[in-house]
Amino acid sequence: MRLTLSRLMISVSGMRGIVGDGLSPEVVAAWAGAFGTWCRGGKVILGRDTRISGEMVRHATLSGLLAAGCEVQDVGIAPTPTIQLAVESSQAAGGIAITASHNPGEWNALKFFGPDGLFLDETQAKELFAIRDGQGAQYVPAARLGRESLHSGAIEDHLYAVLNCPLFDVPEIRKRNFRVAVDTVCGAGGKIIPELLAELGCQVVKLNTELTGIFPHNPEPLPENITELAQAVRDHACDVGFAVDPDVDRLAIVNDTGAPIGEENTLVLATQLVLAHDKGPVVANVSTTRALDDLARRAGVPIFRSKVGEIHVIRKMQEVGAIIGGEGNGGVIYPKVHYARDSAVGILMTLQSLVEAQSSLSSLLRSLPHYVIVKRKLALGDFNPQEVLAKLSVYFRHEEQDHTDGLKVNKAMGWFQVRASNTEPILRIYAEGIDETQANNLSEEAARAVQEITLPTLNKGGRGDLP
Repeated sequence: MRLTLSRLMISVSGMRGIVGDGLSPEVVAAWAGAFGTWCRGGKVILGRDTRISGEMVRHATLSGLLAAGCEVQDVGIAPTPTIQLAVESSQAAGGIAITASHNPGEWNALKFFGPDGLFLDETQAKELFAIRDGQGAQYVPAARLGRESLHSGAIEDHLYAVLNCPLFDVPEIRKRNFRVAVDTVCGAGGKIIPELLAELGCQVVKLNTELTGIFPHNPEPLPENITELAQAVRDHACDVGFAVDPDVDRLAIVNDTGAPIGEENTLVLATQLVLAHDKGPVVANVSTTRALDDLARRAGVPIFRSKVGEIHVIRKMQEVGAIIGGEGNGGVIYPKVHYARDSAVGILMTLQSLVEAQSSLSSLLRSLPHYVIVKRKLALGDFNPQEVLAKLSVYFRHEEQDHTDGLKVNKAMGWFQVRASNTEPILRIYAEGIDETQANNLSEEAARAVQEITLPTLNKGGRGDLP
């Protein structure tokens, strides 16, 4: 589900927009009031990342929730998975994380969670949208207005849940005295990641761990955005480097040579570790690497694919009883800690993998299935994404297609996918091949097709002549 409304991005991932250009206090308060109404005026856990607009958005959110009669417990600056865990453990009616995740600093957003600490699924999101776009929030009289209080200890509870998971041999990790570089991009990760690494006995090289909310580089943890981290790993002879996005649900890794391993391999490493200890289904979205299929095949377990989006992966995991799941954007979901993409879990899985392999990360990676995946973005402009995707399906009508999310075209030695983003007004093109040349060729094939479809002057005869 994805709507563009009044310059806002509305989806199961929440409501997000650019501050001062669609995302206003009035808009935020209205959405928060609608969510408070959906929660029937119950307890709501609230937290935020460090963005400079965070306090403004928090006050507007608080206003809407209190006006709907909610008891609001504020955890302060905290990672999204921390907030989710707090919702689940406190038996709240719901929760809100004020964060635009990997989006640049001018963006902010509300991420909505149900009483289980999970993102709203499509049914729940439709209920919320119906309130917001229908009768609107149901505000209460003065005598029944909600109250705000602090929810202390959320970070400590999160650390406890991760460090006490039976999969992790914390004493053995401590013995290794790993040297680790970490970049939290001045986001909420500065509240938890350095402390987590210290608990694990690591020597920590800190980059951008201050809670300023002024991102020193593009906050999406892609290889091209974490060059400072890669250099720090080399300069300080680190065993590994970790980069997280502002709300700490995506983890990117740099190996001991200073080379980013690609976000896809965050989940590949985690999956190999879990399958070495347990056997059961694996779930990933349709945009994630085929390396997971190879690992599942080796372990003799099934793999299932879902639409893109944390809640879609989690619902499929719950349906099939998966022991590990996630997304190729660095999002690891391990149910034995909680159902959430959690960088803290991914970090511990990486260090545990190094302990068990008794080798460097670069050596360990050579034992894993390897593909090359490339990702690009195309601005949508005034085009309806569903119309573009429908025409693409006709364009590639002679190819094997998967319509789980957007259009995915499967080929013998690779695949490409075109889908509308849940978080930005763009089309995403992902392509994977056995090497960089093949992946780039597949990406170009998809991009050329989109160009032909959206530039009518090019649609003259041949394969691009659409009905």
